[in-house]
Amino acid sequence: MVSREYAGLDLLSTAVLLLDEDLRVTHANPAAETLLAQARKHLVGARLDRALPGNEALLQRLQQSIAAEAGFSENDLTVDIAGQSLHLQCVITPVEAGESRLLLELRQLEQQLKIARESRLLEQQEANRELIRNLAHEIKNPLGGIRGAAQLLEGELEDPGQREFTQVIVKEADRLQSLMNRLLTPNRLPRMEPINIHEVTERVRMLLLAEFPAGLEIRRDYDASLPDLHGDKEQLIQALLNVARNAAQATSGRGDILISTRIARQVTIARSRYRHAIAVSIEDNGPGVPPELAERIFYPLVSGREGGTGLGLSLAQSFVSQHHGLIEFESVPGRTRFTVLLPLHAQEALAP
Repeated sequence: MVSREYAGLDLLSTAVLLLDEDLRVTHANPAAETLLAQARKHLVGARLDRALPGNEALLQRLQQSIAAEAGFSENDLTVDIAGQSLHLQCVITPVEAGESRLLLELRQLEQQLKIARESRLLEQQEANRELIRNLAHEIKNPLGGIRGAAQLLEGELEDPGQREFTQVIVKEADRLQSLMNRLLTPNRLPRMEPINIHEVTERVRMLLLAEFPAGLEIRRDYDASLPDLHGDKEQLIQALLNVARNAAQATSGRGDILISTRIARQVTIARSRYRHAIAVSIEDNGPGVPPELAERIFYPLVSGREGGTGLGLSLAQSFVSQHHGLIEFESVPGRTRFTVLLPLHAQEALAP
């Protein structure tokens, strides 16, 4: 059972270990369990050289801090964890808390960069949405006039060949009108209700199979124990469908797509921390996201596909952000995975 004395440490996104004079772990918070890939019951009571073997530089710093009763900070310390070398920010602070003599904080530099990248993405997205909304409003009114004028002109023309040109104008005006409506769609506030995320993923799967009936294989790996999510069902269907459709198009409708669901714990999204989130991953075996588009893939009107509008992922990110969530991706040739993170209780966000 966790002592109430350390309850505040368990809310931190930073991995925290408390150590005694012999460098035995006296407490480990959930973030430390995640970072070190070890359960608290295995960490507490173990010497750090056993919990983190092969990290002499870190052990030496800790011993120096105990001997000198002084703190220490390292902005880029390489630590071997579970066979991987991670670059961590390390802070050692002397404490007097029962048997504990040192407080060790470990934070992945990659995590800090990820948080900063997410914040930039959301800020840029909000600016993009405002710009596109204003532009769409300005375009809609002239479009109506162009369409009306083309219809009037068509009524005055007797030559069927000339009428074909006015019909082209009407059809293109309708296409642009549809595009403007799609750009303005995210402006609607979500209608929140309890929903089962698997009802959403199954609807997306059926729509995708109907759209790509020949050769597309969709596999499922669901966590049936996931609780209901409070969200807008139609928006989430559209968001996941846009992501899944991109995966299908990347494989020319003949690839292999895996849809999986999991619970994610202690999730940080744009500097807000949530105890639990639902993670929906959509993975395909296509050629991958071009490196030159990786930083701009969620921007509106940016597309790596010939003839693409560049709106699908932008709209998906907009819908997900209205649920306080985020879409992440990792991509190499032959394997691309987009993960939609949806906090279960957005109103219970924790301080990072």
